[in-house]
Amino acid sequence: MMDKTKMVKAVIPDFSMRQISESGQCFRMNQVAENRYALVASGRYLEVEQVGDELIFACTQEEYDGIWREYFDLDNDYGQYRNTVSGQDRYLAEATAFGSGIRILRQDVWEMLISFIISQQNNIKRIRKCIETLCERYGEKKYITDVKDAAYYTFPDAQTLAHVSEEELRGCNLGYRSRYIVNTANSVWRGDVDLQAIKKMGYRQAREELLKLSGVGEKVADCICLFGLHHMDAFPVDTHIRKAIEEHYPTGFPFDRYAGYAGVMQQYIFYYDLKNSASTWKE
Repeated sequence: MMDKTKMVKAVIPDFSMRQISESGQCFRMNQVAENRYALVASGRYLEVEQVGDELIFACTQEEYDGIWREYFDLDNDYGQYRNTVSGQDRYLAEATAFGSGIRILRQDVWEMLISFIISQQNNIKRIRKCIETLCERYGEKKYITDVKDAAYYTFPDAQTLAHVSEEELRGCNLGYRSRYIVNTANSVWRGDVDLQAIKKMGYRQAREELLKLSGVGEKVADCICLFGLHHMDAFPVDTHIRKAIEEHYPTGFPFDRYAGYAGVMQQYIFYYDLKNSASTWKE
């Protein structure tokens, strides 16, 4: 239950907790009541209620301004992105209208690295379960302020996972991905690949560095760049995106038109296809 003494109310257009939570970019955001969502990010727990454009964040004003405004990318005008869609592109116009509440979250790059390694050949429901199990076993247990006996778990850091065996990770139902996670955790912990340095790189250079890590291919690298590093030109291509481009853009997606925010268009397309397809998401 939300603490009524610590709340920030805000009217935010082009913002939907439901659409964001279902868009395949965040796996620790869950619906806990009809209009309420809970998430764990950067070691913190947050609940958000939404009715229409009005949102109530269960946090102090200081925490909202210092953490969640940036996390939810609230200072970007997503209406402007949608307004650049060509009127002749009926498919993308429909997709942007359908997912108009989606925003690109500014998430922790380490968490995105491991989360999208786990996402390979997986569906959203199972990814969520795998990540939650990983956090419960190897993350830090914290208690929700003012809520008796209510706890959550942080995402385990690289040092912790570097000292977990592949066999133990397989116990989290991670399958063959366990080897990738152990190898990548060791690479990051040893400093073979420096995530702090990657945060300061441009999109292309960051992508190349990420590709050095075990279990990171082009699609996973682009997901990390988009959802962890906020490189809005990153355009992850999975089965949904590939199918949509082949069907609606036989001569290629118009990247030049959406230079600087093609990744936003990718999310609209992904969500639109995901919700209107009989298949479940699996890359």
